[in-house]
Amino acid sequence: MEAESSSSPPSGRWSERDTSPPPPPPPPPPPARRALVRPKGAAVRAGSSVCGGGGGGKAVRRPRATGGSSFPLRGSNLPPPAAAMALNKSMHARNRYKDKPPDFAYLAAKYPEFQQHVQTTLAGRVSLNFKDPEAVRALTCTLLKEDFGLTIDIPVERLIPTVPLRLNYIHWVEDLIGHQDAAEKHVLRRGIDIGTGASCIYPLLGATLNGWYFLATEVDDMCFNYAKKNVEQNNLSDLIKVVKVPQKTLLMDALKEESEIVYDFCMCNPPFFANQLEAKGVNSRNPRRPPPSSVNTGGITEIMAEGGELEFVKRIIHDSLQLKKRLRWYSCMLGKKCSLAPLKEELRIQGVPKVTYTEFCQGRTMRWALAWSFYDDVQVPSPPSKRRKLEKPRKPITFMVLASTVKELSVKAAAMGWGAVEAIAVVRAWVEKILTDLKVQHKRVPCGKDEVSLFVTAIENSWIHLRRKKRERIRQLRELPRASEDTLQAMEEEKTSQKSVSNNSDSENPKTEDSEMGFVAPDEDVHLTTGDELTEESAAKEEHSEHVKEEETEAKQAETSLGKGSSNAKEEPCPSEEASNVTVAKEQSPKETNRCFLFKCLMNVKKDGNDVLVEMHWVEGQNRDLMNQLCTYVRNQILRLVAS
Repeated sequence: MEAESSSSPPSGRWSERDTSPPPPPPPPPPPARRALVRPKGAAVRAGSSVCGGGGGGKAVRRPRATGGSSFPLRGSNLPPPAAAMALNKSMHARNRYKDKPPDFAYLAAKYPEFQQHVQTTLAGRVSLNFKDPEAVRALTCTLLKEDFGLTIDIPVERLIPTVPLRLNYIHWVEDLIGHQDAAEKHVLRRGIDIGTGASCIYPLLGATLNGWYFLATEVDDMCFNYAKKNVEQNNLSDLIKVVKVPQKTLLMDALKEESEIVYDFCMCNPPFFANQLEAKGVNSRNPRRPPPSSVNTGGITEIMAEGGELEFVKRIIHDSLQLKKRLRWYSCMLGKKCSLAPLKEELRIQGVPKVTYTEFCQGRTMRWALAWSFYDDVQVPSPPSKRRKLEKPRKPITFMVLASTVKELSVKAAAMGWGAVEAIAVVRAWVEKILTDLKVQHKRVPCGKDEVSLFVTAIENSWIHLRRKKRERIRQLRELPRASEDTLQAMEEEKTSQKSVSNNSDSENPKTEDSEMGFVAPDEDVHLTTGDELTEESAAKEEHSEHVKEEETEAKQAETSLGKGSSNAKEEPCPSEEASNVTVAKEQSPKETNRCFLFKCLMNVKKDGNDVLVEMHWVEGQNRDLMNQLCTYVRNQILRLVAS
């Protein structure tokens, strides 16, 4: 017993002889995690959901759709990838698949040959394996049949086109040649498809949609035979002429037999790659990019050419330099964005007058296209980057006039005798004064309640470098030659004496009729002529001296009115003085002034709580930065008024 009592307490128990507090109880063991994967051989419990939405609570990974799609899929419970949706939003506005993508479930039910390639997931999503060339071919043939009434055959060994991309190209050519104009729709258009491929898809779409005539060239025997067959079975031989040409033939040799025909456009989907490694993406694809989501089935002549697409398109450019106005528009599609800049530079070096480009967006695929023309009367569509910039809502340039500042402006306005009382009216009055001093045209326009709107038109930049201009003007005034006081006094006495002589002669010879008709005595004539010369000379000098004094007085008054009492007052810009520094040429030609302007904007002055907000909305002009400069100048002038 003693041995037992003298021994230390068992592990995990507390003894009364211990002075330290008892240890905290151990934390409970974590609950066993439920396995996410069902054990092998276990059965699915009745009522449970294999997709995680049933009563059993078991989570099973959703099966992923294989491959990639050119469309946001319809008939699906899951949203399409965000990247695909973003590109589809940038499809051509007239592309039928932009807002109404094809319903794969509907197409599968209608076309058995397409149904065998469609897969329906457990979530109800209809998918297509875009890495399977048979599935891609079935989709293309089905869409052409359903939406355009075209029946085509394509060998799996050759390039299988995607319909939305080709349709984007067709619509862009419509924009180039002005096909959407009502007067131009009934004009026969002629086009050339360089390397039409086995599907002959561009001529088939152009002839079906718009009734265009096509000259389609092809170098590959298999593609040529399939293209002719596709044209014939769609009864379009009267609009599409498929021609077999030798290797490396582009435009020059193809147009030898038709030397008198002027074509409206040419289209081309050139081989993108220079060799097999580039085609596989070994030395050209960014390693961080995911692999392509679709299969490439093109033949050697369709996907590869010496020098790749860059050299291929350069050869077309060199052909166009010889053909020039034989075609109104030359165009090519590009598979790599890096090819666009050097080709545009090549066209610039060659002196091509009209150049434009665009982007083709569809699904997860993006392409670029380049077009050029030697005609001066063609309308050049804006590139997509510029269109997005124009369509993007621009935020106005704003600045805030605080309530304390408005109060100071009201005091100064009252001192000048202005009737403005409300905050908006006070700020508007000072803004109008600043614009008037700058000789910036402005007029009030209708606007909403509790705001004032001014439509501003800036003719010349009169708000920058004001300090430098003012210093230069003062220096010029100081350097102007001035007559001495003795000379001015002598001129004044001479002028007075001449006036007295003239008055005496008039009183002695009151012959108004003779003097009006010019009948005067010879000696008087000589005397008056000399007097007139002296009078004109003295008047000119006097006018010059008075003009100099007036300018100095105006400059001092302008400084006083703006309240520039600090030591740096001479360095600050003076808008009223700068407004007077307008060139004589512009004053003499108001019509020319009205035609030329730097920019136009809409200026809104409105309440923002107790403060006043001034907004400047861009309308049009040369440079938006000019409006920013004017806004900054107006704000600074208002702050200087308060600080003075």
